[in-house]
Amino acid sequence: MPFDKNVLKIDAAQETQRLVSLLQETVYRQMKRRGVVLGVSGGVDSSVALALCVRAFGAGRVIALLLPEKDSDPESEQIARRLAAQLGVEPVLEIITPALEGFGCYHRRDEAIRRVFPEYDAALGYKAKIVLPQSPLESRTLNVFQLTIITPEGEEKSHRLPPAEYFQIVAASNFKQRTRMMYLYYHAELRNYAVVGTANRNEHEQGFFVKYGDGGADVKPLLHLYKTQVYQLAEYLDIPHDIRSRPPTSDTYSAPSTQEEFFFRMPFETMDLLWYAQESGVSPEEVARQMGLTEVQVLNAFEDFTRKKRTTAYLRMAPVTFEAD
Repeated sequence: MPFDKNVLKIDAAQETQRLVSLLQETVYRQMKRRGVVLGVSGGVDSSVALALCVRAFGAGRVIALLLPEKDSDPESEQIARRLAAQLGVEPVLEIITPALEGFGCYHRRDEAIRRVFPEYDAALGYKAKIVLPQSPLESRTLNVFQLTIITPEGEEKSHRLPPAEYFQIVAASNFKQRTRMMYLYYHAELRNYAVVGTANRNEHEQGFFVKYGDGGADVKPLLHLYKTQVYQLAEYLDIPHDIRSRPPTSDTYSAPSTQEEFFFRMPFETMDLLWYAQESGVSPEEVARQMGLTEVQVLNAFEDFTRKKRTTAYLRMAPVTFEAD
């Protein structure tokens, strides 16, 4: 297929019917489960997954879990509730803050933040997030994370994260996704249902997920789709405009952080085409010509994709087993 800006266009109606049939076959006949449970965040991926599940199983056999914690954007829950109402699903609320406090999630995270910014105090209104440097299209930079805090007065301060502090903040924050996974399986096992994951191709292949957290599910219907293709399904499925126009966020850190600034570093419309081109063996010269970029920009993006996939390969590994001697 020739490479151009329309190469990722899909037949959304046909793909919807295909995924609905596959969900029914997988959950009912292969897994012998009676319905599905999924976490709904107000983002486009979980919204599309919810709409597909309602088509596949009917609203009465779909459990939409709302799983906020104290750092979550309150708007996310309200958006998710409106979508559930539109689809005829009664959402189930599980506030995970007490569980996270029991695990020491916030204490362990804030301890590492204060080693970088001693003045940081969440109780006084400080907020924090982790971000990556500017787009690889702008400069050839490594994926070195920075810690940004926002003071109660609104001032932003940033500092390059030392490895020990980075690992501690991430490890503590990952309690959030793993706690949500436990609630999903509780509600699934309560009803003999399957857990539906909402990750897309970008998140899985580039490592933007938590192993045995949001990466833990029984069936993942969107895993083959680029983010821009998920948006095509969202439009066909009549997902509300406020969800489709909302910048995708990690909703993990107390300070607002989009997926682009936290991890992907490029708009999805640009990234998906570049990534498809790399995977399909399209020459950098042709990619640059079709997308109005320079070859250097294309090669920088290709290198960024390769590095992310290589450094996150562990996340996609199944448990290693050994044969008897």
